[in-house]
Amino acid sequence: MLTLLLWCILFVFCWPLAILALIAYPFVWLLLLPFRIVGVAVHGVLEIIYLAITLPFRLLAAPFRI
Repeated sequence: MLTLLLWCILFVFCWPLAILALIAYPFVWLLLLPFRIVGVAVHGVLEIIYLAITLPFRLLAAPFRI
């Protein structure tokens, strides 16, 4: 919602730039898509490493949890 409001304000002040931003947005999204995929993969790998390191501690603490 905030993005739409900012775009409307930009459209009022400088409509050619707003139209250019509207046209360029899908191309920028496509350009950044591989970085998002790599980010998800790296986050998953780091989460697996974290869980593997903390598993012994969680197993030792499990019987004492209520």
